[in-house]
Amino acid sequence: MTAMTTPTPTAATLAVPGATLYYETRGSGPLLLLIPGGAGDAGMYGTLAAALADRYTVVSYDQRCMSRSRLDGPLADQEVRVWSDDARRLLDHLAPHDEAFVMGCSSGAITALDLLARHPDRVRRTVAHELPLLELLADPAPHRALFAEVRETARTQGPGPAMARFGEGLAEGRPGDHDHGRDRGRDGHHGGELPPDLKEMAERMYANTPAFLEHVLCPFSSSAPDVSALRRATGKLVLAVGRDSRGLEPLYGPAVRLAELLGVGAPAEFPGGHLAAVEQPHDFAEHLAPLLR
Repeated sequence: MTAMTTPTPTAATLAVPGATLYYETRGSGPLLLLIPGGAGDAGMYGTLAAALADRYTVVSYDQRCMSRSRLDGPLADQEVRVWSDDARRLLDHLAPHDEAFVMGCSSGAITALDLLARHPDRVRRTVAHELPLLELLADPAPHRALFAEVRETARTQGPGPAMARFGEGLAEGRPGDHDHGRDRGRDGHHGGELPPDLKEMAERMYANTPAFLEHVLCPFSSSAPDVSALRRATGKLVLAVGRDSRGLEPLYGPAVRLAELLGVGAPAEFPGGHLAAVEQPHDFAEHLAPLLR
């Protein structure tokens, strides 16, 4: 796919219980909701959205307490069910009479999965890429301990040391890749110059990192999916992983285990790793489009 100029999105806000959500819209066609993960926001999907805007009305948003989406009250630990309700309210607002396509990455995939479990009538197809649901793993304890250590490090030492520890912890036990995560800048992107459309988002992402590490990482990764509800909606679900994440058990393993529990076959494998939607957006779009069809 050839490079393209990212079109300027239409920005708007939606009031939801306890917050005001900022969202962006591009393109035309059936609605495709892109749910960001981690400390990211709508800006992380700019190039991906441009690559899909000729086929879909692509919407992404800043999840509550991130970037331009403001809470009405003080920041506290976030709940998956509240974030998935936010996504459902966006769908009700933008496509009240139609089922929508949904794609989420990382913690955004956890939100997307919960949306499908709770509101399958609102979703035509959900692609959940590398959802770090630790409780699905055969031995979640060491990974749970790492995530808790990262949260505590963020609270006591700040986001920089916490992200460094996160990268080191993910790489432990992965042969030949002990530097995984260490070469990422403060935006979580691999070393080197950021594309222009990501520079502004990277600053917001850095500002979001304390909220994510202290109030989202552990509550979301320790949540349990509603397997019974998902079994009734398997025809609408595609679980996905990144090829470069093989051996990173907290990122790759949960999707594999959930696929086994649901009896849906192996997860779809995308090029790249956990941040492929940002770092390889055109390749990601080419793999995503047929899964949506």
